[in-house]
Amino acid sequence: MNQLSGMISRYLRVCRLGAVALALSLSASAATAQSYPSRDITLVLPFGPGGIADITARIVADALGKELGQQIIIMNQPGAGGATAAQAVLNAEPDGYTLALFSNGTAISVPLFKKLPFDPVSEFVPVSSLAYFDFVFVTKADGKFKTLKEVLDAAKAEPGALNVGTINTGSTQNLAAELFKSAAGIDFTIVPYKATPDLQVALLGGEIDMIIDSQTALQAALQKNQAIAIASSGPRRSSLTSDVPTVTEAGISGYDVTSWNAIFTPKGTPDEARTALNRALTSVLADEAIKKRFAELGVEARSSKPEEIGNRLNEDIEKWSAVIEKAGIPKQ
Repeated sequence: MNQLSGMISRYLRVCRLGAVALALSLSASAATAQSYPSRDITLVLPFGPGGIADITARIVADALGKELGQQIIIMNQPGAGGATAAQAVLNAEPDGYTLALFSNGTAISVPLFKKLPFDPVSEFVPVSSLAYFDFVFVTKADGKFKTLKEVLDAAKAEPGALNVGTINTGSTQNLAAELFKSAAGIDFTIVPYKATPDLQVALLGGEIDMIIDSQTALQAALQKNQAIAIASSGPRRSSLTSDVPTVTEAGISGYDVTSWNAIFTPKGTPDEARTALNRALTSVLADEAIKKRFAELGVEARSSKPEEIGNRLNEDIEKWSAVIEKAGIPKQ
């Protein structure tokens, strides 16, 4: 009987200890949710300062900091297909205070490089998208092409004769041209340039027939009526370029090249921190003032559920892998 009493006593003691441990765990989780963030947060960008991604990230960082009550510090770490920035985030503690900015460029880097020193899918967890924007197909205003159909007809009539300019090989713009060539079943020469200003000079000088780049990058030439946008790269007309028909409208079904930026955290980051970040970003990106500032840059402010942008990353890796392989672009 004494032995039975002892066993019951020990069992009850174990139950009490388990209940205490559970209570402490729940209390810690609640405390994390309530106290996060308690200090500055660093957002690491794989781009240099001054570009669209940098400008939009700084707009979001300022508003997000006010929403969360802590400063969001932008750290620019360009280079090596995003590896420099990703490594900086992975080297930090996965506590929600060091975040990564990924983009469709991250998806391109996976098949473009022989071996990346990080895996954006297995080593990171999505939080939310920030922004989306299409690219535009642009011709010289006083040139011979006023519609995409005219470009298509010329390419079919004389394969390989047309010159289409983009920035460097392996960029989203460059792969957008490769995908266009493949989807339309036509042949033309893709001419890569180091930067957008070089592209514009070549177009206006008559060296190339068409360029593919962001509306923001080409805004000056478009506003001065030196160039015209004859198509946009998204699956449907953007509210930002509602007067510009899509490539699909020219008869190239399924063509979709949309650039995006999103926040990811290292694997192991507490769910409470990621939930708080997603909630705050959803609020910030729904603000009309933020939407207006983004629209002025030719960008659509758009938040998402974590799984939505995670799926987009995987889909883009698969899509660009096929484009790179078909185009025969050598791995870097």
